[in-house]
Amino acid sequence: MEENPPHETGPPHILVVDDDTRLRKLLQKFLMEHGYRVTLAASAAEARGRMEGLAFDLTILDVMMPGEGGLTLTQFLRSRSEMPVLLLSARSETDARIAGLEAGADDYLGKPFEPKELLLRMRALLRRATPGPDATQRIIRLAGWEANLDRGDLRKGDLLVRLAPGELGLLRLLAANPGVPVSRSQLSEQTGAAQERTVDVQITRLRRKFEPDPRAPRHLQTVRGQGYVLWPD
Repeated sequence: MEENPPHETGPPHILVVDDDTRLRKLLQKFLMEHGYRVTLAASAAEARGRMEGLAFDLTILDVMMPGEGGLTLTQFLRSRSEMPVLLLSARSETDARIAGLEAGADDYLGKPFEPKELLLRMRALLRRATPGPDATQRIIRLAGWEANLDRGDLRKGDLLVRLAPGELGLLRLLAANPGVPVSRSQLSEQTGAAQERTVDVQITRLRRKFEPDPRAPRHLQTVRGQGYVLWPD
């Protein structure tokens, strides 16, 4: 799969990956009615093939599929790009959600779901993944890394690390109040995270990207009883 296939202009292009034919067709009809371009895949293998020559803005991915499952495909996608990934699963318990987020997903929605909720979650992910037209290239420094809050990446010398949309949303909120603790509930509400535990998982992923020792963070710290605080260089 190419790391950056040619991207077409126009409405956001959504890849829907699910082995349930009826659900795929329903999602395609619903999303197209709301102005999205939609491509379907019935398996992880088919999804990989679709990505060879097409660029997508967001992937909606079923967790439990025959053959390669959604979590493995999510890990593969996250190793190649920071395109938003929204997981769908009949398992909605906390452990299943955490496993999905740890695999690199940006959001997780249990089946059955309300189509309007799916649409709102998609819009939130797409909004966070796309800098606004007035982006000013805000940069903060963390442990020798330069974090570009508009482009959504971390740079140190020749190293470049992309931030997933959920991670970038958290970093932007914390960077807007450096040295001031922000509660988990506030972070969850303002980033559209499904629950506060989602925030915890994404904070852990963020620390792994720039903290010299993620287990003893110096820049992105936990404040007991208050939430999280960011201390730039």
